[in-house]
Amino acid sequence: VQLQASGGGLVQAGGSLGLSCAASGRIFSDNALGWYREAPEKQRELVASITGDARTIYGDSVRGRVTISRDNAKNTVYLQMDNLKPEDTAVYYCHYVDSETWDDYWGQGTQVTVSS
Repeated sequence: VQLQASGGGLVQAGGSLGLSCAASGRIFSDNALGWYREAPEKQRELVASITGDARTIYGDSVRGRVTISRDNAKNTVYLQMDNLKPEDTAVYYCHYVDSETWDDYWGQGTQVTVSS
């Protein structure tokens, strides 16, 4: 499984940014895809995840400001982030779990920087 994330960058506080992650390899559309983030000197935390049937979970710190979606035909997961805050600055990682083997996979990470 390979996960290729894109879409990070620099944005001002209050702005919006969209991330995408294309998955390839042994991918099943009923497995969950998600986004985590890791800020300097902080633990990696869940941003959002989405199951194959589009059930979603959001982290407390982003709920109401981000939307996760997926296109199963393209094996791609998207993260739309609005009203960004400086504390959203982090490296964002795409994540996939194979529910048969319980192996999990991580993308290479994409930097999101929010300036105040």
